[in-house]
Amino acid sequence: MKLKANWFALPATLIMVLLVFLLLIVSGNTNLSYAASASKKAPAMERKTAAEYTEIQIKQLEGALNFTDSQKPLWNDVTKVMRENAKETDARHEARAKARAERIEKNIKRSAVERIKAHTENTEAYLAQMKKLLPPFEALYNSMSDQQKIITDLLFETGKYGRHGRQSKRGRR
Repeated sequence: MKLKANWFALPATLIMVLLVFLLLIVSGNTNLSYAASASKKAPAMERKTAAEYTEIQIKQLEGALNFTDSQKPLWNDVTKVMRENAKETDARHEARAKARAERIEKNIKRSAVERIKAHTENTEAYLAQMKKLLPPFEALYNSMSDQQKIITDLLFETGKYGRHGRQSKRGRR
């Protein structure tokens, strides 16, 4: 009798083990290269340089505002400053990236004070660029027609990613 009980138990156990094994295979990840690819880092996203982004902005503004012949010299003054500012920005970004890479290589962490100083330097550089841009832009803006001013105001109101500031949630007032 014991032999008959074992005879039925063994195949039943084997069938259960086989079913569990098949279930694990079907429900598991069938991509065998998954483990190898999980340790690889994703490629870094290509980021536009400030110079590239500035050229895009210049083309967008030129297309939207249709400058007159008398406004073109004023517009050229604005684009000259925009391009200079973009070159300065790219140089700052490269210097910061190089300094960051050196810190990472040497495993050096910046203190909170160093971070605030760096942020202050970047903010001051940005402010200097805006101060340099304002006079030629103001001269151009003052030469614009009412329609051009409306378009310019709208373009500068919406910013890079659409509405921002107070109007982003509540809509236009």
